[in-house]
Amino acid sequence: MQTDGRHDFDFFFGQWAVDHSRLRERLAGCDRWDAFAGTCDTRPIIGGLGNVDDNRLELPGGTYEAATIRLFAPETANWSIWWVDGRRPRLEPPVHGRFADGVGTFFGDDTLDGRAIRVRFRWHTVTAHSATWEQAFSDDDGGSWETNWIMRFSRRA
Repeated sequence: MQTDGRHDFDFFFGQWAVDHSRLRERLAGCDRWDAFAGTCDTRPIIGGLGNVDDNRLELPGGTYEAATIRLFAPETANWSIWWVDGRRPRLEPPVHGRFADGVGTFFGDDTLDGRAIRVRFRWHTVTAHSATWEQAFSDDDGGSWETNWIMRFSRRA
């Protein structure tokens, strides 16, 4: 088996129940969170060099669907990850990174309300039956981070 990182997301293949916690306003000093449920189904693509997941998010204001596309680059041993929101179907700017010591950390650049931000995804506490994903934003080039979305995954099948 290849050990360059291409199997880092193999744990995620299958069907998951998701408990979401999402900050209502981002980078605005908000401390109010919404909690909601969802599902996620993940499968490999391109012979294992990538994977895709299909998400159902049951927001308090209405349910929507989204997807994540992950691709592994053997030449750099890094993953690139794109989010696709079904309400505005387009590829969001990617984050890039890898797993080290059981934690996956991925960074990218984006905008929020017209201002440049850094985005960080973290995967941690990964087991065969559960995992946690967190998203954080920084408006000071990574000097400080505000976690604004946490997904806690529990295997369904």
